[in-house]
Amino acid sequence: MERPYPDRAAAGRALAAELGEIPGPVLVLGLARGGVPVAAPIADALGAKLDVLIVRKLGLPGQPELAMGAVAGVGDEIHVVRNEPVLAGVAEDELADVLEEETRELRRREQAYRGGRPAVDVRGRVVILVDDGLATGSTMRAAVAAVRRLGPKRVIVAVPVGGADSCRRLAHVADEVVCAWKPYYYAAVGQAYRDFSPVEDDEVRRVLASRQMT
Repeated sequence: MERPYPDRAAAGRALAAELGEIPGPVLVLGLARGGVPVAAPIADALGAKLDVLIVRKLGLPGQPELAMGAVAGVGDEIHVVRNEPVLAGVAEDELADVLEEETRELRRREQAYRGGRPAVDVRGRVVILVDDGLATGSTMRAAVAAVRRLGPKRVIVAVPVGGADSCRRLAHVADEVVCAWKPYYYAAVGQAYRDFSPVEDDEVRRVLASRQMT
């Protein structure tokens, strides 16, 4: 199967073309870490502000790849999305331990990426939430829920690749979902990219520092 995107930046340019013109004010939020280099070309194309949104998966103890839910932070707000079918056999204190650990890591990354700069205010803005792809969609649902609480004008989800079911479910919580490629056989986000190298903290800092954030 041909991979449609050379890298994340190319995916961002393709998404910007799909989005077209959007009346402002617009704020583009890249989900860290992989969504930030995708979000940057979108912000450039729209002449929009760019910021980072950190979402952490709540991994099941003993099976960390299986998500019990996700936690997102926007400004001082923390929002948790629960995956109830997975949580059915999990004690509340186990969930609380994982939530505490992931919230601590979320706040660490916020400090590392922004260097003490405040988050861009989402109130009254059209907010575009960008990631490098959707798997289950749980982290993006947490992102949408967290942003909704802070009074945006609209919330748009934009991803280069995702499963048809995940994109359809997100359409129930976002005002618009732009999923550029929904392959019939979909196993992982990386199948959309020729270069899917991990995004490191330094790259996130570099991308954010090169653009006006406030």
